[in-house]
Amino acid sequence: MVAPHGGKLVERLDFDEKKREEAYEMPRKTIGIDEARDAANIAHGVFSPLEGYMCREDLEHVLEHGRLANDLPWTIPIIMDVSKEEIKDIIEGDELALFYGEMPIAIMNVEEIYPYDKKVYAESVFGTLSAEHPGVSNIMAKKEHLIGGRITLLNDPPTDFQRYKLWPKETRVLFKERGWKSVVGFQTRNAPHAGHEYVQKTALTFVDGLFVNPLIGRKKSGDFKDEVIISAYEALFKHYYPKDTAVLAILETEMRYAGPKEAIFHAIIRKNFGCTHFIVGRDHAGVGKFYGPYDAQEIFYEYPDLGITPLFFRSFFYCKKCGGVVNEKICPHGTEHHINFSGTKIRAMLASGNKPPPIMMRPEVADAILEYEEPFVG
Repeated sequence: MVAPHGGKLVERLDFDEKKREEAYEMPRKTIGIDEARDAANIAHGVFSPLEGYMCREDLEHVLEHGRLANDLPWTIPIIMDVSKEEIKDIIEGDELALFYGEMPIAIMNVEEIYPYDKKVYAESVFGTLSAEHPGVSNIMAKKEHLIGGRITLLNDPPTDFQRYKLWPKETRVLFKERGWKSVVGFQTRNAPHAGHEYVQKTALTFVDGLFVNPLIGRKKSGDFKDEVIISAYEALFKHYYPKDTAVLAILETEMRYAGPKEAIFHAIIRKNFGCTHFIVGRDHAGVGKFYGPYDAQEIFYEYPDLGITPLFFRSFFYCKKCGGVVNEKICPHGTEHHINFSGTKIRAMLASGNKPPPIMMRPEVADAILEYEEPFVG
C-alpha cells in the first residue's frame, strides 16, 4: 500500500478521561468547528506529516516554495490564529487547551507565537488579493498572530455523519481487506451529476477501487449543503455502483477555494487515506474566474515527488450525435450537438423544483436533492 505523506501516518491521540479533566485547569482557547475538525485531522493523520499547527519556518516555506521546511510537498498552511488578548498570559513552552464550546478538543504544546503578513499569505495561496475571493476574505478576517505547536487530541469533534466517518488508519485496513492494491480518490463539494459519475467510473476501470470522499464543512453561498451531498451520493451508490468496488466516506474540513494549491493539498490528503491515484478535473477547487480551467492539472508537473498519481480529465458533455457522454478529445461534432453538464444550470433547475433530464443527472439523485426544501448554502 502507498506510504503516507512523509512516510509515517501521524497519530496524536489521548482519550484518557484524566487528561481531559486536566484540560479544564489549563489556559484555554475557544475554537470553532472547522478548527476542531482540523485538530482531529492532524491527530488522526489526515494531514500527515503535520503533528500540529505550523510554526513560522514551515509557514514561510509553504508560502514561498509550496513545500515544508524539510522540502516535502505541501501547499495549504494549517494555522491557528490568535489575538493579543488570547496570548497575553501565554509564553512559548506553555500548554494551551483548545475547547469547542465546553468540550476539550486538544492540548497544544506552544512552540512559537509569531506575526504574519496576510497579503503575502493570500497572494501565495490564492493568487489574488481580491476581497471577492472567499479564501482571501476569510484570511483577512483572521487575527493578527499565529500560534504553532504540536497537539494531542482529547476528543473527536461532533459529526452529523458518523456512518461515513473513516480515518486513514481505517480506510487503509478497509482497502487491504478488499484486496485493493490501487485506489483512486475523488474530491467533491457537489451533488453528483452525470459528468461526475462518468469521470469516477472511467477512472475506476484502471484501478481496483474508488474512494468518493465528499468535503463536509464550511462552504460558500450557493454550494450544496452537506446533508444534500450525502443523500445524493447515497442514492447514486445504491442504484449505480457495485458494492465491492466503491467506498463513500467524508472529509471534514473547510473549502479554501485555492484552485491549484488546493488540488495538491487534496491529493496529499487522499494519499494519506491510502489512495494511489487522484482525480483532477476541470477547475478543481476553483471559484469564479480566478483560475484557468486546467490550472489545477498543470501544477502537478511541479510536484514529481508527490507520491500519488493524478488522473487528469477534460470537461465531459453529452453529445446527441455520438449518443453518449464524451469530451472534446474524442468527439468530432459541433457544439450544437452538445449538452453541457453545467453545475450552474443544474442548480438553477433544482432550485426551481425541477428535475434535470436523465442525461444530466440520475433521477434518483435528483429526487434525493428535491426532498430538501433548501438544498443550498444560503
